[in-house]
Amino acid sequence: MPHAKAKPAINTRIQARNKELILEAALEVFSVSGFRGATVDQIAARADMSKPNLLYYFRRKEDIYVALLEHTLSDWLEPLRALDPAGDPLAELSRYITAKMQMSEANPMASRLFANEILHGAPMIEKFLKGPLKQLVAEKAEVIRFWMANGKLAHADPYHLIFAIWAVTQHYADFSVQVEAVLGRRENGRSAQKAVLDILLRGLRPRQP
Repeated sequence: MPHAKAKPAINTRIQARNKELILEAALEVFSVSGFRGATVDQIAARADMSKPNLLYYFRRKEDIYVALLEHTLSDWLEPLRALDPAGDPLAELSRYITAKMQMSEANPMASRLFANEILHGAPMIEKFLKGPLKQLVAEKAEVIRFWMANGKLAHADPYHLIFAIWAVTQHYADFSVQVEAVLGRRENGRSAQKAVLDILLRGLRPRQP
C-alpha cells in the first residue's frame, strides 16, 4: 500500500517530462516548417512517441504552438522577475542583460520563433502579452522608476529602457547571419555581452554631484 501513494508523483514527473519532450520536438519542427507547414505527425515522430500519446497532452497543433511560445516567454521573463528593488541598480540590470543574451545565444531557434510570431501580429499569444507580460513589465518599470527617483540611475523612460534591452539582447540570436556578415566572423558571446553592457548602461550611470 505505501507504494500506491507514490504513483501520482511518478506519473506527474513522467507527464512533465513527456510535455518537455513534445515542446523540444515542436521547436525543431516549427523552426523548420513554420506553424502552417508543421504537422502533429511530424512533432510526434520527432518526440519519438505515437500521435495518440501526443494528443493526450495537447489536443491540437495550435495548443502545442501556444504552449511552446508561452514556455519560451516564461523562461525569458524569469531574469526580469528577479530584478531586486533592494539591489544595486547597475548590478541588477547588468545581470538581467547578461542573462538575456546568454539565453538568446543558447536557444536561438526559440528566439526566432517568437520574433516571427510577433511579426505576424502575435495572434496566438496576444492574451499573454496583454496580461501576464504587461503586468510584469509594469511592476519592473516601477522598480526602475524608483531607482531613478532616488538618484541611483540617470532618468530615462523605464518602459523604453526595457524595450531597448529586449531589442539588443535578442538581436544576436534573431539576426546572427547579419552580425556575422558585417563583422566577417561569428561574434564571441562574452565580447558581445561586454559591448552591450557598456552601451546600454553607460548612459544610466547617475551624475556625480
